[in-house]
Amino acid sequence: MEIVESGATLGVRIEGLDLDQPLSPEAYRAIEQALGRYGVVCFPRQRLEAASLKRFAQNFGTLEVNVANLYHEPDIPEVMILSNIVENGKPIGLSDAGQDWHTDMSYSRTIAFSNVLYGIRIPVRDGKSLGNTEFCNMHAAYEGLPQALKDELDGMTITHDFNKFWEMMRREKGSTRPPLTEAQRRRKPPVSHPVFLTHPITGRKVLYANPGYSMRINEMTEARSAEVLDFLFRHQLQEKYRYRHNWSEGDVLMWDNMGTIHNAVADYRPDEPRLIKRCQVMADKYFPEAFAGQT
Repeated sequence: MEIVESGATLGVRIEGLDLDQPLSPEAYRAIEQALGRYGVVCFPRQRLEAASLKRFAQNFGTLEVNVANLYHEPDIPEVMILSNIVENGKPIGLSDAGQDWHTDMSYSRTIAFSNVLYGIRIPVRDGKSLGNTEFCNMHAAYEGLPQALKDELDGMTITHDFNKFWEMMRREKGSTRPPLTEAQRRRKPPVSHPVFLTHPITGRKVLYANPGYSMRINEMTEARSAEVLDFLFRHQLQEKYRYRHNWSEGDVLMWDNMGTIHNAVADYRPDEPRLIKRCQVMADKYFPEAFAGQT
């Protein structure tokens, strides 16, 4: 395997691996270390069935079944389908996944380690790919915070709520998503996590906040919390912390949800087909008990 750095704040390409075949323990460890160090890892020119995608992803932790329980591979609920394609009058996948800044599963007691996405159909216009994925570096965002704010926030926690992002999509993006049912909301009640996490691979601190799900800094007044969250959201989205992955068909893209936040760029039309299959790896390997008691 050959690691090719992007030269940006995030991102690396790993050549020479066929993810349809089992890898050595050493290869899985090298990928894991690359995720911690570079945040975003691309494996180009892959050819995978859904079962192979699941088999590869589950080497890094337990796979989540999405709370909405919609648009997954038949008989493989851990593989979710992200697509704007409509067949026989019905959408085959979730068409508007991730279309604003967030980090997946911050709304869960056991947070996400990584997403593993496989690009099957990628829209292209004028020779350029569409529906690309943007990232921001949360190691660098933490390091760039004013020391006084680091000191103030040290030991504090943030409430995260799945419904915040869901309702934002319905309200601001014109999504056709229905409201979450009471049963769905009971399955994903709000949870609290530290504002700053110590990353289990790098040993460095990261800013664990995101505009999609972060609701309230629990140890602050409501007014001060709103002020600080507004600052954190603007701070973490600065251009110097950003990286964009330009998709090609056959890419398998992994990213570290603890060390990054991300945004799916919705710049393609309904008649420009996009099809991606996704697994979401939980961080239970790293935090088997750390978040178990949080509510």
